[in-house]
Amino acid sequence: MRPPRARLVSLVALLVAGGASAQDSAEAGAPLGEVLFPVSCTDGGQRAFDQGLLLLHHMTYPLAREAFGRAAEIDPDCAMAHWGVAMTLFQPLWPTRPGPADLQRGWAAVRRAEALALATEHERLFVAAAAAFFDGPEAGDYWDRIGRWGRASEALSLAFPDDPEATVFYALSLLATAPAVADAHERQDRAAALLLGVLGDYPLHPGASHYLLHANDTPGREHESPDVVRHYAAVAPDNPHALHMPTHIYTRLGEWEAVVEGNLRAADAALRYPAGDEGQYVWDEFPHAIEYLVYADLQRGDDDAAAVQIERLRATPHLEPSSKTAFHLASIPARYALERGAWDDAAALTPRPSDAIDWDRFPWPEAVTWFARGLGTARLGRLDGAVQALDRLEALEGVAEEAGETLFARQIRILRLGVAAWAAQARGEEALAVEQMTQAADLEASTPKPPVTPGPTLPASELLGTS
Repeated sequence: MRPPRARLVSLVALLVAGGASAQDSAEAGAPLGEVLFPVSCTDGGQRAFDQGLLLLHHMTYPLAREAFGRAAEIDPDCAMAHWGVAMTLFQPLWPTRPGPADLQRGWAAVRRAEALALATEHERLFVAAAAAFFDGPEAGDYWDRIGRWGRASEALSLAFPDDPEATVFYALSLLATAPAVADAHERQDRAAALLLGVLGDYPLHPGASHYLLHANDTPGREHESPDVVRHYAAVAPDNPHALHMPTHIYTRLGEWEAVVEGNLRAADAALRYPAGDEGQYVWDEFPHAIEYLVYADLQRGDDDAAAVQIERLRATPHLEPSSKTAFHLASIPARYALERGAWDDAAALTPRPSDAIDWDRFPWPEAVTWFARGLGTARLGRLDGAVQALDRLEALEGVAEEAGETLFARQIRILRLGVAAWAAQARGEEALAVEQMTQAADLEASTPKPPVTPGPTLPASELLGTS
C-alpha cells in the first residue's frame, strides 16, 4: 500500500532573525531536503505541511510547529496539520520531557486531528501513532508513552511498508526506545538498515540521513556510512542541527578539526532560529553546539579556545530554559575544570547556575555540577565537601528513580560512585576506592551515551586508571 498520491517535495528553509516569524522572514533559499508525504489538504496547506515536516526531521521543533500551525490556518480542514503540531511536542532521542502544558497541548492537537475528516487509512494510522504517545495528559510516564508510540509506529510501518515516511518514523521509534531495552544494538542495527533503504530511493530525505547518524553514534557503528555523515550537512547547509549532527560521528573518530568547524557553523546558525512561542529565546541548539566545541578544544589541548566559547555562552542572554540548556550550563564548566585538573575551580562550581531554569525537573544536569564539586574537593583532601556532594548525588538519584527515569538515575549513580571512590582514596582506603571506581566504569560501559553529550564529563575508566 502507498500514500494516496505520490509527490516528491523539495522545500527551502525560512530563516529567522530577531523575533520575526518564519513566514515573514526575508531570508529564504537554503534547502532542507526532500520529503514525500501527500496529505488531504489544499495546495497551500500541503506546502506549509511539507515545510513543517522537513523542519521536524531536522529536529527544528520551534519552526516546525510554526509551519504546521500555518498549514492549519491556510486550510482549517487539514487534519494532518494538527498531527504535525503534536509531533513537535515530544522530542525522541533528546532528554527533553514534555511538561503538563505540552502534554495537554499535544493531546488537544491529536483530538482536533481525529475530529476532522481523516480522508485515508494512511492519515488515520499516523494520527493514531501520535495519539499513542499522548493518550490523555495523565497517561503514564515518558517511557510508557514512548513505548506506546514505538509500537504504533511499527504497526504503521507494517501497514505501509513502501511508504518512506512510515519507515523513517518507525526507525526513529526504534532509536528512541533502544536505550531502555536489552536489545539496544539490535534496534540500532534494524533502524540503520531501514534508513539506508529509504536513502537508496530518496537520497535527499532529511530524516533518513539524520536518524542514520544517530543510529551510528554508538560504539562499533561510528565507521559506518561515512558518505552519509558528510552528506547530511549538505542536505540542509544552513540548518543548525544538520550542521551539528555529523560532528557526533567526528567526535567518536577523534576528528577534532571537523568537530570545531561544524559546530562553529552550527552555533552561528542557531542564533538565527529563535525558540519559544514568541521567539523570545535563543534555541538550545546554541549551547549544544558550544559544548561540542569546548569538548573538541579540550581534547586537542586548546584550553584558550575552549575558554572563548565558554565566555560566548555566558554572554548570550535569553537561553531557552530546556533540559538541553540545563545540561550544558552545568556540564560545560564542569568539563572545563575537570579536564584541566583545576580542582579548586571544580570545587567552587555553583549548582543550579541559572535562575531561568526549573532545576527541579532536571536532576541529571544538577548532578554533573555536584560530581565536579565532589571530585574537586576529594582531590584537594577536603572530605566535608565530598560528603556534601555525595549526599546531594544520592538525593538526585532518588529523584530520577521516583520519576521513572532509570537511565538518568544510572548516569547519576556513575557520578556518585566516582566521587565516593575518590573520597575513599583521600581517606587512604585504596581497595574500596578501586572497587567503587571499577563499579562506576562497568556501569558507564553498559549505559548508552545520551545524544545531548559528546561524552562523559570525565570518563570513569580514566578516573579508575588515575593514581
